[in-house]
Amino acid sequence: MAETPQQGELSEALEQQAHGQHGDVFPPFDQTHFASQILWLAISFGLLYYLVSKVALPRVAGILEDRHDRIAWDLSEAERLKQESDDAVAAYEKALAEARDKAHAIARESHSRISAEVAAKRHDVEAGLAAKLATAEQRIGTIKADALAQVGDIASEATGAIVSTLVETEVSKDEIDGAVSAALAR
Repeated sequence: MAETPQQGELSEALEQQAHGQHGDVFPPFDQTHFASQILWLAISFGLLYYLVSKVALPRVAGILEDRHDRIAWDLSEAERLKQESDDAVAAYEKALAEARDKAHAIARESHSRISAEVAAKRHDVEAGLAAKLATAEQRIGTIKADALAQVGDIASEATGAIVSTLVETEVSKDEIDGAVSAALAR
């Protein structure tokens, strides 16, 4: 088979690579190309600098500014809400203290009212008991007087029975009554 000129150059390049035969200088370090490489480096850097300074950095700066503003607003809102909650807690504690004081006042008033009612009822009960006691004492006095009046009669009868049994004689009722009255008078 016959080789074409392109195939021949390709096979020579492959043979040179296989045997380690290639040029002396690495192509990017070839000094003949330095000027064009530096020019393209400057153009690329300038273009990148322009894009970053005109497009990317303003966007990032805007995002940072928006973020800073939002954080500042959030902090001020949090401070406002904290103040509102502190005010609500203070109002709650004040209302709780007022309710507690009102409850104590109601308790004192109820205690006073109940004490007065109990004292009035106790006074009524004591008055009723005193009246019953006076009535009972009067009845006891009447019963006692009746009993004492009958004691003389009972004593006379008992004495008469005892004397008749012991002496075996009849004694007159007048004599027995006189002796019992004398004994009771002492």
